[in-house]
Amino acid sequence: MQKLSSLRLPWPTDWQAVFGADRRLILEIGFGYGAFLLHLARQNPDANVIGVEIAGQCLSHVERAIERQRLTNVRPIHATAETTLHHLFTPASLAEVHINFPDPWFKKRHSHRRLMQRDTLDALVNRLQPGGLLFLATDIIEYAEMSAELLASTPGLDNTLSTSWVNTLPGRVVTKYEGRAQREGRPCHYFAYRRNTVPAPAIPIIEEHPMSHMVFRSPLSLDEMLARFESAEHRVGDTVVSLLYGYRGRNNLLFEVFIKEPTIDQHIAFLLTKRDHDDEYTLKLGTLGYPRTTAGVHHAVSILGNWLVSLHPQASIITSKLPAE
Repeated sequence: MQKLSSLRLPWPTDWQAVFGADRRLILEIGFGYGAFLLHLARQNPDANVIGVEIAGQCLSHVERAIERQRLTNVRPIHATAETTLHHLFTPASLAEVHINFPDPWFKKRHSHRRLMQRDTLDALVNRLQPGGLLFLATDIIEYAEMSAELLASTPGLDNTLSTSWVNTLPGRVVTKYEGRAQREGRPCHYFAYRRNTVPAPAIPIIEEHPMSHMVFRSPLSLDEMLARFESAEHRVGDTVVSLLYGYRGRNNLLFEVFIKEPTIDQHIAFLLTKRDHDDEYTLKLGTLGYPRTTAGVHHAVSILGNWLVSLHPQASIITSKLPAE
């Protein structure tokens, strides 16, 4: 099976091309060891079923199970929910979304990591087609109460249940985690909502920018620049660019960089290479880590390039291929 990742799939993704069939789309966010995902695929042969997960062990386990069971209508993707919703899917493209037992992130300082948040829910509503269904399950009462309040204040969704949630849902397959919660006496809370015709929040598809680079002139050598390098963190709006390490290559420098954006994290590298003229250099994105040219990558080129130029009063930028702010 071809291993799929949000870092290598087109933005947005042509799911008909991925599956070889144009069928309705069902998404499970965080499929774990895949019992529910495989159940969705078997129960919905008329649908293309997509599961997203960040744990490599879970991905490998599910990929092997799909091959053993010869299922052709399901694909596991290495991706976060934020990247999936903002980069891979177009508005009104999803028929169903399933979220099973998301991490509650109990500590207050970790609350921003919870999946059920206004920004993520708005993206879900935008990507659901009219009549599309959203299902949520949790065994944490505090998470259920928080989610109930959030869902009830979402105009684009209608509750299909007579109460905020129910503790049993007929026809549902019991996952490994779900079974353990029940055996340990933790009741499960199930939500079921339907997308209505209220206009969805405007959530644009985030596509890639053109590749960026910088050419500059400096009397400093590669070794002199590397000697001045220090790890640093820069914030540009809601993006964090962390300059981690610098390394000396034969004819270049490699800078290891971590970029955190609201919808994607990237751990990548930039190359600084000497040009034909002794005092000219090119700074460009390397190929380490399957980089995608997001706005955060452009910020990183600008930050790193401007720092390199600032190292010497005679240094100057020759060309800068960066998008307009």
